[in-house]
Amino acid sequence: MLKSSQRLLSIDAFRALTMLTMIFVNDVSGVKNIPAWIEHVQAQEDGLGFADTVFPAFLFIVGLSIPFAIGKRISQQKSFISTETHILVRSLALIVMGFFHVNLENYSQAAYLPYPIWELLITIGFFLIWLDYPQEMEKKKRYTLVGAGIVLLLVMAALYKGGPADAPHWMRPSWWGILGIIGWAYLVCASLYLIVKGNFGAITAILGVFLLINILTHAGLLHFEIPVIDNASSVSLIMAGAVISSLYTLLDKKRKLSSLWAVFIGLGVLAIVAGFILRPYTAGISKIRATPAWVLICSGISILLFTAMIWLVDVKGKMDWFKWIRPAGTSTLTCYLIPYLLYAVLALVGFSYPTALSEGIGGILRSIAIGFLVILLVGWMEKKRIRLKI
Repeated sequence: MLKSSQRLLSIDAFRALTMLTMIFVNDVSGVKNIPAWIEHVQAQEDGLGFADTVFPAFLFIVGLSIPFAIGKRISQQKSFISTETHILVRSLALIVMGFFHVNLENYSQAAYLPYPIWELLITIGFFLIWLDYPQEMEKKKRYTLVGAGIVLLLVMAALYKGGPADAPHWMRPSWWGILGIIGWAYLVCASLYLIVKGNFGAITAILGVFLLINILTHAGLLHFEIPVIDNASSVSLIMAGAVISSLYTLLDKKRKLSSLWAVFIGLGVLAIVAGFILRPYTAGISKIRATPAWVLICSGISILLFTAMIWLVDVKGKMDWFKWIRPAGTSTLTCYLIPYLLYAVLALVGFSYPTALSEGIGGILRSIAIGFLVILLVGWMEKKRIRLKI
């Protein structure tokens, strides 16, 4: 029987599985001669690859957590200012990291430091600033380490050069990067959730408005750009997650959890069908262009996967498979950043994979192994209290 819970283990399981696939698709992007369905579909193409479903699932999971995290602060009657400050601080951390990451893409050969050293040092800076320091640590020592991280990032920013060697430029947000997009979208959605105090009707209406903005934009009927939310794709995915977990809580309060399966499966299928219906009228399916069909289809897939996780983890208690990847669900940001350290170190020592691990099935198996090795390392780090917390 499905039981009520203040923290659904299925969310951690879903997050861990999604983080594993994110590490995999990031690594496999450098592998040659792999099936096209694994990779991202090109910008102007109409289609959906496996890699195109991972980031929207992560955004959806961010939304799933909002009613539990922000809702808990509301129930504890914490002030609006303190909760909004909490939201702002978390968002700023993600935006800063995303800003540095996106500038890695345009790093110039004319820069003062080699690319891998700059990548390594900014990642160390992130750890120094946002490490989950023990409560018992002396405040002076903690502030010194955090201050060192801030100074390190400032120095790395000052030394940065991007673009062509003959015309370098300073850091700039060509886009905000994965973490930055999550940061901005979380800021909007969590703040709105707080403003309406988690009212289910209100957040459902907000989701409707976001989806409408996304649809009108890609149908060519909205001719201006909305600051922060842009075409509203990312905020739609996060708010969809918030609506689904709020609906779970609502069904729990009304003692109607038995109807969850029909409701969630119905909503998942409905979102996918709606995506395919809109496909011809709103620029097709495209992650890179963030079209409504992509948003709705990926939302539907995420709803169905989350429902499966609830059944497997919360109902059946099948946890053995989950323990192998659990650190990816509990130390997710750490898992995301570790590959940056790994790739920087490999580049500095001049390591390159043999051909057998750089293409085809061998490369795919390599990327799967990298995913599990990163999670294994993060699990060890968790035991040593080395993890990021924002």
